Amino acid sequence: MITAARRLLALLLLSASASMGLCDGPHSMQPTWARGIEGQRRPELGNGSFLNPILAGDHPDPSVLKHGSDYYMVHSSFGNVPGLLVWHSRDLVNWEPVGPALNRHVGIVWAPDLSFHDGRFYIYLPVLNDKGFTNMVVTATDIRGPWSDPVDLRIGNFDPGHAVSAEGKRYLYFSGGMMAPLAADGLSVTGPLRKVYDGWPIPEHWEIETFAQEGPKILHHGEYYYMVLAEGGTAGPATSHMVIMARAKSLEGPWENSPYNPVSRTQSAAEKWWSRGHATLVEGPDGKQWYLVYHGYENGYYNLGRQTLLEPVEWTADGWVKSTGADIARPMPMPKGGEAVTPGFAYSDDFSTNKIGTQWSFFQQGAPKEGRFRHEKGALVLKAAGSSPKDCSPLSFVTGDQAYEIEVEIDCDEGATGGLTLFYSERLFAGLGFSKEKMIEYWKGDLTTFDKPAQLGTHFHLRLRNNHHLVSVWYSPDGKTWSKHWMNFEVSGYHHNVAGGFLSLRPALIAAGSGEVRFRNFRYRALP
Repeated sequence: MITAARRLLALLLLSASASMGLCDGPHSMQPTWARGIEGQRRPELGNGSFLNPILAGDHPDPSVLKHGSDYYMVHSSFGNVPGLLVWHSRDLVNWEPVGPALNRHVGIVWAPDLSFHDGRFYIYLPVLNDKGFTNMVVTATDIRGPWSDPVDLRIGNFDPGHAVSAEGKRYLYFSGGMMAPLAADGLSVTGPLRKVYDGWPIPEHWEIETFAQEGPKILHHGEYYYMVLAEGGTAGPATSHMVIMARAKSLEGPWENSPYNPVSRTQSAAEKWWSRGHATLVEGPDGKQWYLVYHGYENGYYNLGRQTLLEPVEWTADGWVKSTGADIARPMPMPKGGEAVTPGFAYSDDFSTNKIGTQWSFFQQGAPKEGRFRHEKGALVLKAAGSSPKDCSPLSFVTGDQAYEIEVEIDCDEGATGGLTLFYSERLFAGLGFSKEKMIEYWKGDLTTFDKPAQLGTHFHLRLRNNHHLVSVWYSPDGKTWSKHWMNFEVSGYHHNVAGGFLSLRPALIAAGSGEVRFRNFRYRALP
């Protein structure tokens, strides 16, 4: 009787959840996203509301600039090149890609800052390379480019935040409450780093990763300068990251902590969005409502990386910002006064146009250069390099869907290996590849070779399905008759808390060995 009663209660709860629109397939209890091209989840629901994330998938450390009626945003690109993809919106919910601002490998690019000053756009970017940390800047008079070559500011620290005083003096703020003066043209630092802010003391009993005072963004509003920053660590426990604010009447300080700190924070691992932080405070399209744009991990989907979220906030009578109390995991009203752009793009690629930099990017070692890739007769031709996903610089892209299927046609030179994988980093990947003589299984960042099926030559098709972390792979000689690989891969642990790097698990094309690999008819579709 107890078991029967429990079953009845479960059925009643499931029925109630479905009637409230809480179910999105059999794998989760959550509001339902709208589905866009290829079934990709999209935030605008079509009924005057939206549902986070506003940019699904790995879009960490968002820096948002309001420029007239337009919004522009950039994110950390780490070792992926081209990097610093600029996004455009007019309503803060629907975003379209503009193009990359960084076209060569300079190192690991962390949290950038996008600003506009005196007729020019600036992106300040911290870079970790073989010499340690430095900060660079790229500039453009048009947000669509061309962007300048990076200028090395020759100053350490990370997470720069650009600020301009009422007198027109320019500064960069950094993690740890540090600040340095900038030259009038913004292309050099004119003085040493010095500490101007100690941060907000986190209660000792809170479950965080570490103090990690970082990501300062500066805004002048009314009679104060406001600093929005992150504390608590960007990963680790679900309750780590948080949004902190302070204000001062001078950029030199002293800085006063907000009585409403933390302005936003994940309170429990039961919540939908974890480790929420690294925010930009931005005015909405109607000039009345304000918002925080920040990143967070999705409960159960760490391997999608840190996704971009939108939360409404309000100004208090005494000049502070606090949360409106909105549940960011539920549908919220669309920002008023904006107009929608066409969001996102199709991930399927017939390679008739160049989407490298807008969709595709190379991982670290393979910065695009002459001879690395070309488009030819409906194919993307990649020069093979290295020996495996560990060192061949896979060509990958960000997806924000919880389940999806991908397929591609591959034609290899005799000395080359072509493959299709899910790639986190050189430490973690899963998928399948074929050389002239061998089948190569990629799993847990390692590879195992087997005799190649007799029906396959150097021309073949691969299909990979990621069904909520369970990965299956098929191969075919002609794209019609398919054979399933005997090994399935479970990839829920392919993420930062396991392997480091602050990255995400991405669909990737593999071209290893020598010679060239031609890819055709790449197809993508999201699954329920």
